[in-house]
Amino acid sequence: MSSGLITKLNPARLFRPTFSHGVHPEENKHFTSGKPIERHAFPPELNLLLSQNAGKPSVPIVHAGQEVVRGEPIARADGFMSVPLHAPATGVIKRIDLVPTAKGPRKPAIILKVYPGESQEILYGAPRDVDSMSPGEIIQAIQDAGLVGLGGAAFPTHVKLSPPPEHKVDTILINGCECEPYLTTDHRIMIEQADDLVRGTQIIMRAMGAERAIIGTEDNKPDAARTLSRALPADGSISVKMVRTKYPQGAEKMLAKALVNREIPSGNYPSSVGMGVFNVATTSQIGALIPWRRGVIERVVTVTGAGIEKRGNFLVPIGTPLRFILERLGYKGSAKYLIMGGPMMGDTVASLDVPITKGCGGIVVFRPEDLQQRNGEGELPCISCGKCVDACPMHLNPCQLGKLARKGRYLEMDEYHLFDCFECGCCHYVCPSGIPLVQYFRISKLMNRELKAAGK
Repeated sequence: MSSGLITKLNPARLFRPTFSHGVHPEENKHFTSGKPIERHAFPPELNLLLSQNAGKPSVPIVHAGQEVVRGEPIARADGFMSVPLHAPATGVIKRIDLVPTAKGPRKPAIILKVYPGESQEILYGAPRDVDSMSPGEIIQAIQDAGLVGLGGAAFPTHVKLSPPPEHKVDTILINGCECEPYLTTDHRIMIEQADDLVRGTQIIMRAMGAERAIIGTEDNKPDAARTLSRALPADGSISVKMVRTKYPQGAEKMLAKALVNREIPSGNYPSSVGMGVFNVATTSQIGALIPWRRGVIERVVTVTGAGIEKRGNFLVPIGTPLRFILERLGYKGSAKYLIMGGPMMGDTVASLDVPITKGCGGIVVFRPEDLQQRNGEGELPCISCGKCVDACPMHLNPCQLGKLARKGRYLEMDEYHLFDCFECGCCHYVCPSGIPLVQYFRISKLMNRELKAAGK
């Protein structure tokens, strides 16, 4: 390797902690990483899906014709694996109806007609002393706020804060890596909402009884690390650590290995090795909402890609239809050129009328020429080159798993640890044959579960 190349790569970055395997897709973050968060306009109507989290959907507590104020609860949690829903705007409930979702099937939603003349001040909530609350009270308050994993998984946050009694958590990891290409939501939150992020981290530590917390960010965000370092408490309980930029560094198993050299066993959660792992967007919302008895009503969304004129990071009310956002930012394509989330793990959408949900941190818009199949040939036969094996961060054998999937031998895939795959897309990214391995694995997991349920 020439000395010139070493200088270009910055040798100091090569010694930062990381995990083995992974890939280095083109980042394309420069389009929006320097753009401050901007509030987006309120649409005429909000489509508030009752199912916005892993677990059970919320249950409406409003009816057609009922007026609501911004921040008011409009749907209650349906048990422990559920969270409530709050009105993102002052307006009137139009109806409860089926609306399009990103994956296609229409699902129940509360349709809220927004009052155009309102200031949209948050009118629901009251201050409280979080420092005097018990861990149980904090966890209940977080469920009442409707908080879920805003990094994309949408797992109820209060459930993550409630590990089995035998799991003693000593360390909290705050995930600020944002390793998905294009997305800069978390980057801007770390810079612009550092105080809320630190406060949220302290609340999580109190709820889980943890002694320390580490905010981890990739070393392509040094400005975020500097800003956070200035906001840290003087007692040293929270620190900031940069890790090497690599995908998927933000996955909790990869982050745990890089930051504290702990391995989360197969089929287990971080609490099994004394950790809690939370996304920076979720943590910032905890710090902003819990002291004021408020709920999640909006989130930061990166809108970017070559197919959009005005790229940026926007504070968007939950329930805003994609079409409303895109028309105001200079988009003239169709749904097939759009991904909700990042290009590695996001989903194409079935309709431009799909609403923003709590778990949506990005909208990436491509042009037709950006989506051409490699070599224009589509999927080719596997050549057993082993590139997918070298890329898989879980050290699986995607090649063998793919072959079993194509033959419908779903139960045999357990021998190759199918369910340890978290669908990061590294295998598909490096595959010279363009085989959609992640899609095969998603179908295989579904079929595997159905066969086991049938007793086969």
